[in-house]
Amino acid sequence: MLQSRALVIALILLLSTTLPEVQSKSLFEKDRRDWLAIPEAIASYFYEAVNKVSPKINQFVLDTVQSPTVIAARQRIAKEATKISIMFENLIEKIKNLWYTRVLGY
Repeated sequence: MLQSRALVIALILLLSTTLPEVQSKSLFEKDRRDWLAIPEAIASYFYEAVNKVSPKINQFVLDTVQSPTVIAARQRIAKEATKISIMFENLIEKIKNLWYTRVLGY
């Protein structure tokens, strides 16, 4: 039971996003790799909120997030997110190129 709670907390930290940070930049901007910083910002807000409620629970969450299994999962997700981000940037460039050459005739 305790392990499943720890995994749920870890998944929440890994997969969370906030709307203001995501909507702050256009999809067509070059520096969209800042998506990787969003879960870290969420984690810090979560730590602050949990620490206000109970420092013991906060310590448990910190220990869980710093476990080797969660660290390996975070590294894997960061690696895959970087690949996806690069592929997305290439796709946007191809779409813009197609738009300018085929549709607008530049």
